[in-house]
Amino acid sequence: MEMIQIVGLGLVATVLILVIKEQKPIFAFLIAASTGILIFLYIIGKIGGIIEVLEQLAESSGIQMIYLKTILKIIGIAYIAEFGAQIVRDAGQESIASKIELAGKVLIMVLAIPIISIIIETVLKLLPT
Repeated sequence: MEMIQIVGLGLVATVLILVIKEQKPIFAFLIAASTGILIFLYIIGKIGGIIEVLEQLAESSGIQMIYLKTILKIIGIAYIAEFGAQIVRDAGQESIASKIELAGKVLIMVLAIPIISIIIETVLKLLPT
């Protein structure tokens, strides 16, 4: 049922954008951006529930919370960068959208370095000397 509401909101916004775009393109962009933000805010509550379940699974399996938090940060950066890039693309600024995506990728690599280091150390311990 929730997906129907999200799709309904998207369809209503799309119709409004198509009607307004000819007369006032800036308002059309504002409607598109606002709709995207509303959908994003709606799903943030759902993401909180997912994070709680993942934390419980990590605790029960003995995984250190620092790794889970790092992975969740990486996922968050990916979603936020994609969301921001899409909004900027809607405004017709492809080059800025590309820079947002690049920044997201670099930040993901920065956060992933400790996890990659641990994986490499673990593999090296498993190899015979």
